[in-house]
This record gives sequence, structure tokens and C-alpha cells, in this order.
Amino acid sequence: MSKGIILLSGGLDSLCALGLTQDKYGIELGLTFDYGQKSAKQEIEASRKICEFYKIEHKIIALDWLKDITQTALVSEKELPTEGLGTKQSAESVWVPNRNGLFLNIAACFADSYKYDYIIFGANRDEGKTFPDNTEAFRREISKVFESSTLQKPKVEAPLINYTKNDIVKIAMEKSVPLELVRSCYGGREKHCGVCESCRHLKKALIANQGEKYIDILFEK
Repeated sequence: MSKGIILLSGGLDSLCALGLTQDKYGIELGLTFDYGQKSAKQEIEASRKICEFYKIEHKIIALDWLKDITQTALVSEKELPTEGLGTKQSAESVWVPNRNGLFLNIAACFADSYKYDYIIFGANRDEGKTFPDNTEAFRREISKVFESSTLQKPKVEAPLINYTKNDIVKIAMEKSVPLELVRSCYGGREKHCGVCESCRHLKKALIANQGEKYIDILFEK
């Protein structure tokens, strides 16, 4: 029987990638990365709850050095973007150097050691427009690399890669994915701030799918 690992940030995409494909890929392990991001504490807690809900193992990987070489708003004192949603400029303002490439390579180490067949991550169509490591080309190329860099040869899958945020929320609600567990905010407040780029994407998708009850749960008043 096949088994898989998922990169789990606690955000909409990783939660739904897990919830919608756990059986297909035999997902048994969630990896959450602490690289000094402003929302690290909240992401770790959300991911822990998600792993408990789906009854999978959860590991937290500390990458302290990554913060030291990241100069954008996701980890620094710079203000998080609230305008220019989906633009190259807004994407660059929260870019973390080679983040998905690094995370997937770490997951490949686990796969090689513990015989996992699949590595899952939550790339989607919206973010693929501005983040090069959320594209099908990237997924295909890094999966190809693992054919020669590992003995296990795990396949990298991004089951949401052709879906928009609206699509993802719609399917998640239809399939009873626990959206109340989501943590998508870039900031470090207890609840979603509602104004950063990630919050605005999530809020817009929830409204489009009559998910106001989740807005009441997740967002600051």
C-alpha cells in the first residue's frame, strides 16, 4: 500500500490537499516548518490540530537560518502587503528564498529514509500566476530530480494545482473539510487579521461560497 507525506502550513491549500486526498495518497505524516515567519506559532498550532483531526503524525522542522537570509515581510519587521493582490510586486514582498524547493527536499529525505511514495504540497492555480514554485512545471521538475537524488524515488503531487481559491473552498465545503481549523494569515495575531494578502484571498473565496460562518470563526471582528 502506498503512503505519503504532506507539507502542512495549516493554511487553506495544505489543509484541503490533505483532507481531499488522504486516502488516495495514503498520507501518514505532516511536516510543518518554522523558519521564523511571523505566523509560525499559529501555523504550528493549526497544523497540530489538523493532524489530530486526520489522525496522522506531525513533525515540526526548525529552520532558524532561513530567517537570517530572508529579507521580506513574511519574517522581517516590514509591513505585510495589503494591496496589489496577486501582483508580482506583492508576491516578491513575501518571498522566502527557494522555500518550496527546500521544504520538498527535506520531505524527500524523510521519504527516502522511511519509504514514502508520495510528497504532497498545496500549490494552486491562483498562486502559480505569481509564485514560480507553485506551478506544474516546478512540480514536474522537482519530482524528476528525486528520481535520481533518492533511492525511494517519491513522486511529488500537487492535487489542487489546477484549482483557484474559490474552487478549493467550494470543494472543501462540499466534502466537509474542517475549514474552521485553517490558519492562512501572514501575521502573528491570534485570529486572521483580514487585511494581509493571504487573508484577503481566503475571505474572498469564503464569501463567494457562502462561507460567512467561517469568517465569523476565523477573523478578527
